[in-house]
Amino acid sequence: MKKKSYFPQTKVKNPEPIKKDENWVIWAAWADRITFEEIKEKSGKNESEVIKIMRKNLKPGSFRLWRKRVHNTSIKHRKKFKLERKKLREKIKKTDIY
Repeated sequence: MKKKSYFPQTKVKNPEPIKKDENWVIWAAWADRITFEEIKEKSGKNESEVIKIMRKNLKPGSFRLWRKRVHNTSIKHRKKFKLERKKLREKIKKTDIY
């Protein structure tokens, strides 16, 4: 029997799969903070290939939900993400001045 630890154990609901597996691409595509550029660097799949993988492996309703999220979120593209962050910083600076 395993001895209990005094430190709390954090269990991740969806742990990160192996990077070479197609499941990693699906996991990374669902993750908001992983851009398509990072997915290309780590797995070699570009955005259109990721979309094809998602379409093949997800149910139609889940795929539509994912596409809607990705299309509306600027986080999945590095350039858009940086632009949004810049706009947000400028907005914060304007409110701090007054």
